[in-house]
Amino acid sequence: MSDDPDRNIGGNRKPIAIRPGQATARSLPRRFYNSVEVGAAGTDGACTILLDGRTARTPGKRELRLAPRVLAEAVAAEWDAQRDTIDPATMPLTRLINTAIDGVAARMADVAADVVKYAGSDLLCYRADYPEGLAARQRALWDPVLQWVEERHGAAFETATGLMPVAQPVAASQRIAEAVRPLDALSLTALHVMTTLTGSALLSLAVLKGRLTPEAAWEAAHVDEDWQIAEWGEDAEAKARRERRWSEMQAASALLRLAAA
Repeated sequence: MSDDPDRNIGGNRKPIAIRPGQATARSLPRRFYNSVEVGAAGTDGACTILLDGRTARTPGKRELRLAPRVLAEAVAAEWDAQRDTIDPATMPLTRLINTAIDGVAARMADVAADVVKYAGSDLLCYRADYPEGLAARQRALWDPVLQWVEERHGAAFETATGLMPVAQPVAASQRIAEAVRPLDALSLTALHVMTTLTGSALLSLAVLKGRLTPEAAWEAAHVDEDWQIAEWGEDAEAKARRERRWSEMQAASALLRLAAA
């Protein structure tokens, strides 16, 4: 797998950019509130995040109203953990939710279609033909996911060796689109983030549906990279970048889990 999040194997295309950004140290605002509370649930079951009794808002000035309450409590904990300044880098759930509310909610069809495009050139469909140890490791981790996708969603994907694009059956993309269509903005945001991080809509769908743990999906997404590390060692900068991306993966999977609680 390429370590470039904007490159999808077999496609070389730029994805929709919805991954939340981070403020620089110089631009961090000072903490402007003393208390953080979760408001009472409204008739729709959503709870507000209250900062000194006032409803917290997204950068787009929309109210932070979340359901279920356990999700609101997790977000409130991020706000409460801030000290002298507010650092978005330490608020991964809040950042994802802001992205969902301010960005994804207004373009659900486009974001869902981008996930389906990833499936059309999914990481799991591009195999190594050598060395045999790497090819065997890919089969061991990737084939069960492809089998599950076919059994669960009726989507049969073709595999090939090398990086040349493989034309997938139209029916397979249609089945993935059907699986993604019912998602709300929070779940779709989390799914898209996991897809861009792993290069695989199918691994991300398996996490969404509980077929894989986030850890198992992350391991499967890094088969090629881990093989290279075992052969040649690991660069410190690449290791740090991978750790940051794993933190994003954990936040996205946590959002899925809490939103479904």
